[in-house]
Amino acid sequence: MKFDAMVLGGGIVGTSVALHLQRRGLKVALIDRKAPGNETSLGNAGLIQREGVYPYAFPRDFASLAHYASNRATDVRYHPMAMPKLTPFLVKYWHNSRADRHAKIARAYSTLIEHCVSEHRDLIDAAGAQALLRQNGWIKAFRTVKAFDGAVAEASRWKDEYGVDFDVLEGNALRQTEPSLHSVLRAAVRYSSSDSVSDPAGLVDAYAKLFERLGGTVLIGDASTLEAGWRVRTESGVVEAETGVIAMGPWSGDLTARLGYSLPLEVKRGYHMHYATKPGAALNQPVLDAEFGYMITPMVRGIRLTTGVELGFRDSPKTPVQLEAVEPIAREVFPLGERVDAEPWLGRRPCTPDMMPVIGPAPRHKNLWFAFGHAHHGLTLGPITGRLIAESILGLRPTVDLTPFRADRF
Repeated sequence: MKFDAMVLGGGIVGTSVALHLQRRGLKVALIDRKAPGNETSLGNAGLIQREGVYPYAFPRDFASLAHYASNRATDVRYHPMAMPKLTPFLVKYWHNSRADRHAKIARAYSTLIEHCVSEHRDLIDAAGAQALLRQNGWIKAFRTVKAFDGAVAEASRWKDEYGVDFDVLEGNALRQTEPSLHSVLRAAVRYSSSDSVSDPAGLVDAYAKLFERLGGTVLIGDASTLEAGWRVRTESGVVEAETGVIAMGPWSGDLTARLGYSLPLEVKRGYHMHYATKPGAALNQPVLDAEFGYMITPMVRGIRLTTGVELGFRDSPKTPVQLEAVEPIAREVFPLGERVDAEPWLGRRPCTPDMMPVIGPAPRHKNLWFAFGHAHHGLTLGPITGRLIAESILGLRPTVDLTPFRADRF
């Protein structure tokens, strides 16, 4: 089977790339080992983070470092056996998180973030997936005045620098917005310019169905069989294409390494669980309990509780100690009912040490493109990444300058 382009990876990024290429008249195959949206893109908190102009930095103050080193924090845990492998990556991450370097990164990163809501809404309208979209922002809630004041100062700076809107919710204002939250959450910042979705996997599926309606082909295949040319084996036969795109999230490094690239990719693992809601309770939007580092989000399946970061080997077995630690805390904050899922879900966020994704041409291979490493913002940045890759493949001037995101920056 011959195509103009093949996209390897059926998550939100790969599906968005395939859809944008198909919309522009190319014949495209979207290839993954599972149906679209059933790996990393399935398990996030559903946020489309217009406020996320500063990617998540590594803590640099001694108190925070000592806190996390204890390996008892609710928002970050680590596997000691993985630390020798991860330490070089973490040192670079820490280095890039210094305030001046972080600010420079944000100036580049914000050029992607500013398009996240508009690009999603365009695809959502085209896919007929409006029922999955919430446009009422999300809430970052606090228990202490000190933490809340710091968040307000941070949000004010983001607004001054990048025009990111926010609301302050104190006391009764927070109670009126989310009546079912416990008063232990005293105040909050609401990022009003952000969106969220009630089923991230369902959204990817809607985009994939739009891709197919436009003439695209979804195939189950094995990306590890990729050969220069570009050729890859699928259950339906060998696929050949002039152009290839690697958008395999946390598995992208395996394939790029086989092609001779040494890219600094690691993963941040995370868990979720769904819960029923006790009678009379309701949650209207995603809520982050900021000082404990977990989020509760209303989803189609129930209230989704998502954890923070677990540092470990990508393929190690599940160790959902964070979920066990924060579930009792979440039950105090919101009337969660019984668990809906048989077991916790584990996902892996693909990360780079400079906190920015890899978007652009493969440095040493003609007609090969990279689109991965989006860390916490894969859902947020999927559609704009798809647009940029499609524009670049077709020789158009991309909406955003890709220089800061190219693989050759490493």
